[in-house]
Amino acid sequence: MEKRQISTTRKTKETDIQVTLNLDGSGISHIETGIGFFDHMLEGFSKHGFFDLHMECDGDLQVDSHHTIEDCGIVLGDAIKKALGDKSGIKRFGSCILPMDETLVLCAVDLSGRPYLVFDGEFTTERLGTLDTEMIREFFYAVSYSAGMNLHIKVLSPGNNHHMAEAMFKAFARALDEAVSHDPRVKGILSTKGSL
Repeated sequence: MEKRQISTTRKTKETDIQVTLNLDGSGISHIETGIGFFDHMLEGFSKHGFFDLHMECDGDLQVDSHHTIEDCGIVLGDAIKKALGDKSGIKRFGSCILPMDETLVLCAVDLSGRPYLVFDGEFTTERLGTLDTEMIREFFYAVSYSAGMNLHIKVLSPGNNHHMAEAMFKAFARALDEAVSHDPRVKGILSTKGSL
C-alpha cells in the first residue's frame, strides 16, 4: 500500500499555511493557528480519526478569525484530496453518530469527487474562546469543496455549544477515517463509473 501522506502550503496576503497530513497515522498532531479553540478541535480531529496532522497558520487575526479558519479548511481539504490519490481500494463512504454528554451529532461522508455540504446545527453563543461559532460551518464548507467530498453534519440533540462543536469535529474524523480506509473487497474504484 502506498504511503498516503502529503505536505502542502497556501500563502496569500491574508494567511500563510503549512500542512502535513498522514491518513494512515496514529493521531499525532501539532496545531498552531493562533485560535486556541480551533487548535483544540483540530487536535480532536487528528486523534479520533487516527490522522497525523501538522498545521501551522500565520493569519490576519487582527482583522478577525474568518480568513484563518476558512483557509485552513481549504488547505486541509486539498491535503485530503491529494493524499487519497486515485481513491483505489477505499470504502468511499463513512458515517458516525457521536454523543458528547447531552449532545448527539451525525456526520456522513462520501468521497465522490462532488463537493457538497449540508450543515444542520445552530449555536447559541457567538464565540467559543476566540473562535467565531459561525466559522465552524465555513470551515466544513471549505474542507468539503476543496476535498471534493459530500459532507453532511447534523446536530440531532443540541446542548452546550462546546459539546456540539467538539462532537462535530470528532464525528467528522470518525466518518472520514471510515471513508478513507481500505477494504480488500474493493477492487479499483468503488463506483460504477470507474472513477471518483
